[in-house]
Amino acid sequence: MNRKSARAVMLGVMFTMLFAMAIAGVDAQSGPPAQAASGPKRTEQAYKNIQVLKGQPADQLIPAMQFITASLGVECDFCHVQGAFDKDDKKPKQIARKMMQMMTVINQENFDSHREVTCYSCHRGAAKPVATPIISDEERKPAMMEAAADGIPASPKLPSSDQLIDKYIQALGGAAAIQKVTSRVAQGTSSVGGHQMPIDIFEKNPDKRISFMHLGNGDMVTGYNGHEGWLAGPGRPLHEMNSAELEASKLDADLHFPTDIKQIFGELHVEHEEKIGEKSAYVIFALRQGQPPVQLYFDEQSGLLLRELRYAESPLGLNPTQVDYADYRDVDGVKTPFRWTIGRPSGRFTIQLEQVKQNVPIDDAKFAKPPMPPPPDKKP
Repeated sequence: MNRKSARAVMLGVMFTMLFAMAIAGVDAQSGPPAQAASGPKRTEQAYKNIQVLKGQPADQLIPAMQFITASLGVECDFCHVQGAFDKDDKKPKQIARKMMQMMTVINQENFDSHREVTCYSCHRGAAKPVATPIISDEERKPAMMEAAADGIPASPKLPSSDQLIDKYIQALGGAAAIQKVTSRVAQGTSSVGGHQMPIDIFEKNPDKRISFMHLGNGDMVTGYNGHEGWLAGPGRPLHEMNSAELEASKLDADLHFPTDIKQIFGELHVEHEEKIGEKSAYVIFALRQGQPPVQLYFDEQSGLLLRELRYAESPLGLNPTQVDYADYRDVDGVKTPFRWTIGRPSGRFTIQLEQVKQNVPIDDAKFAKPPMPPPPDKKP
């Protein structure tokens, strides 16, 4: 493989991992966790040399490592020996274990075991925490000086969540038009690190979605069929999505998400206004039982959804994913965003659609999960 092809594959792997919230920027201490006959395995059963995160579900180890890399702004090899993740040769790995234990004790003794203090509380994206206050380059006005001379103006009254969601549905083309959509096929490009790669996306009601990013030596695939989610690609083993990834994929695969919002989320609260670029948006906090909150940002003028901010649970903290929607175009009476920018602490990428077709036939076989490869034969 030449350098150009190798780089394309590497970029493809980066893109797909970001897109599915899988193992971008981190790795495990051994192979992927397997399922025990009696149920999901724990970390110490699936990985080597687990000392701090014992007792956690095995599929939560990677999200925990993601949280550490995002909080410290580092990569796997900061703590781990590449190719031998179970080894304890590096001092930062020993320190990381002590820091996780310290964080647990702080929360137990001061916050009734609620996770108030995390790695990010001190590190803020730096490997070494900043202990001294930073002098800003910009002049800051005291809060009292920022108030108007004739008094602080009253906060504007916010619309209700029902009003915002109903306006969103109408801005898209109305509930009837949205409900008529049974499938969607899209073609476009994905851009990451200044490189563009073709992508095809297939969606079918209910809750089926699969994307194919085309590389020189094969396709990187991200699939969800309503029950299972996976990632596959040339030269990489099949990765099965964990529970947090499945929850995110379920939201993405809902073709009727705008009209389903009130059913999906048990609680919807309009919290405040916020600027997104030059646009003002109302922010709704959407809550589901047992899941982290989702924040939905609606354009005050058009009513369209500008941003979705969601979180994936990990043993150490919440891993955020931000999706910005833009370039809305009419497709058969329903406005559809033709550009998505997906951002995570590890980076961001953009999908720009060029063509979208709706209500076209798609065989269910398109969403079939590939079989897991057989385990390698053990040599005596």
